[in-house]
Amino acid sequence: MLSKIAKRLFVLLLCGAAANAVAHRYFFSITDLSLNEHTQSIEVIHQITAHDIENAIAESKQIHFSVAHPDYENNIRHYVEANFQLHYQDKALPMNWIGLETNNGNIFIYQETPFDHSLVGLQITNSLLTERYDKQVNTVNFRDNTIKGSLTFKRSVTINDIVINN
Repeated sequence: MLSKIAKRLFVLLLCGAAANAVAHRYFFSITDLSLNEHTQSIEVIHQITAHDIENAIAESKQIHFSVAHPDYENNIRHYVEANFQLHYQDKALPMNWIGLETNNGNIFIYQETPFDHSLVGLQITNSLLTERYDKQVNTVNFRDNTIKGSLTFKRSVTINDIVINN
């Protein structure tokens, strides 16, 4: 009798592990970048799968890293600042860290930078998680009052410019 229960439990555990592995075959982040003309700033919101960024930080720092870590937000901040930058006319734009929140297995990260131009000509570097996951795809959606669109980043493409497509 115990053997039957043990076998069923083992099968259930295997099914759960297999479902978990299949459920996360895609690695992606989404960033929304918008120009707020009232505050003359670019507002940035990143959405990243929490355990993906936690695993990347844990691996790079050789530590156990989760939301329970005492320096959780600071580690996330340093990682994002090292892997996401904006440049305009060959000058780095200083990104102000607003904060982060976690929700349903995702981390939402908020940043902003002063900016009073059209987004056309803005250069974006986005290598978030590309060093950790071969199939990582990062999408940046952008908009201001004259242009909107999306850019795609991956391991082989970590820098893109916002241009007007004719």
